[in-house]
Amino acid sequence: MELSVDSGVKKMEDEAMRKNQTLICAPIMADSVDQMLILMQKAKISGADLVEVRVDSLKSFNPRPDIDTLIKQCPLPTLFTYRPTWEGGQYAGDEMSRLDALQLAMELGADYIDVELKAIDKFNNALHGNKSAKCKLIVSSHNYESTPSAEDLGNLVAKIQASGADIVKFATTAQDITDVARVFQITVHSQVPIIAMVMGEKGLMSRILCPKFGGYLTFGTLEVGKVSAPGQPTVEDLLNLYNFRQLGPDTKIFGIIGKPVSHSKSPLLYNESFRSVGFNGVFMHLLVDDIANFFRTYSSLDFAGFSCTIPHKEAALDCCAEIDPTAKAIGAVNCIIRRPDGKLFGCNTDYIGAISAIEEGLQGSQPSISGSPLAGKLFVVIGAGGAGKAIAYGAKEKGARVVIANRTYERARELAIVVGADALSLDELSNFHPENDMILANTTSIGMQPKVDDTPISKEALKHYSLVFDAVYTPKITRLLREAQESGAKIVTGVEMFIGQAYEQYERFTGLPAPKELFKNIMSTY
Repeated sequence: MELSVDSGVKKMEDEAMRKNQTLICAPIMADSVDQMLILMQKAKISGADLVEVRVDSLKSFNPRPDIDTLIKQCPLPTLFTYRPTWEGGQYAGDEMSRLDALQLAMELGADYIDVELKAIDKFNNALHGNKSAKCKLIVSSHNYESTPSAEDLGNLVAKIQASGADIVKFATTAQDITDVARVFQITVHSQVPIIAMVMGEKGLMSRILCPKFGGYLTFGTLEVGKVSAPGQPTVEDLLNLYNFRQLGPDTKIFGIIGKPVSHSKSPLLYNESFRSVGFNGVFMHLLVDDIANFFRTYSSLDFAGFSCTIPHKEAALDCCAEIDPTAKAIGAVNCIIRRPDGKLFGCNTDYIGAISAIEEGLQGSQPSISGSPLAGKLFVVIGAGGAGKAIAYGAKEKGARVVIANRTYERARELAIVVGADALSLDELSNFHPENDMILANTTSIGMQPKVDDTPISKEALKHYSLVFDAVYTPKITRLLREAQESGAKIVTGVEMFIGQAYEQYERFTGLPAPKELFKNIMSTY
């Protein structure tokens, strides 16, 4: 892996601008010591501060020479972990041999060793008080089922502290994103160095926001998918996507609320834009089951603004103290701002993003002489959820004749009555072509990764449309858009809507004008 001059310079700049002391630790898991040494070099190049040597991953292990080699040849400080199967690791051998190896790592110059709370008494007894002054002792506890109550977590930390730990470590599992709040509460009030992680996709916040709440370190993997615990981001994403070195106690928290949500490119767009102007904020994926519960739990001013996607756009309305009149008319919000009084304001930027992208697609290079190119057009909207409502409303405002098609006819009919449109069931859509030159807008998740072979309408029916729009943008060219193009229709991708709706959100989040060219450049590679 070559380190380019640009990335080397960027790394030096990042180090110079570092605003927190939280470390990034890269777990090293490999079959052999030689493979571990290669990964250690990768960790150094990637920007990690230290490595966790997962001894339990080695296929063969000769303690004294192997530990000595790993410590002496590692370009970064080392943390040795020899995780047994009963604590989620791979080691299934004799317990005293395992603890002897950790003691040996301490003697040979490791910077840290990790000993499980369940094994610490046995380890301390074997040490006879001969603890190395250089080596810090991390005492850890892992819960792969859930996240205990704040009281139980407090008791756990006290127990770990009492065991003689230099650094307290616990990892729990998120059953809901609100579980992370209890871990933040423990971290921010801790009087001792603490590593506190919440595993799983719903716990991602705990890994990114360590610098804000005072965590000692976070774990970042060297490659996507090669994790030592569920939910770990890569070192590269921590540094370059989430601007980890620039986060601190005053950093404002933003995010996209959805389910699913990991496909969203919003963090890429907003974090790069925040960095370009020095705005002290971070934007994350927030996998939320119950949006009302989320807002009840994360009620501080630090949680400053949110994009809202499927399936929460309608439920979000009830969480807002004030709603923009257009969002109220649409019946869905996709942008939520926390006001200085702590109350939530909701608005809808979906319809602006989609309708302006569709109008531009229809006009091409010929600007309209007067009015909207949508005026008088038959405009078919697939989907009656939040985005469907927004686009149907926007098309109607522009003078289009709107038809709503939905899997369940009843929902299509309900929306049609509100907007002043006609309704169809999705099954009827392929045979619906009262005229040519119609407009089609898919607002459902049909065709989104991973189900890229799905499409909401037959290819045969697409010849009756002059323009087809798809709100899905992962992939950028969905099967629907590919077949529409082959049928002779103009196409407008979800990326164009995404950028359009993001302009206003960015301005509401930051109070600054949207960097429109930067947005386009960031998204041009997708």
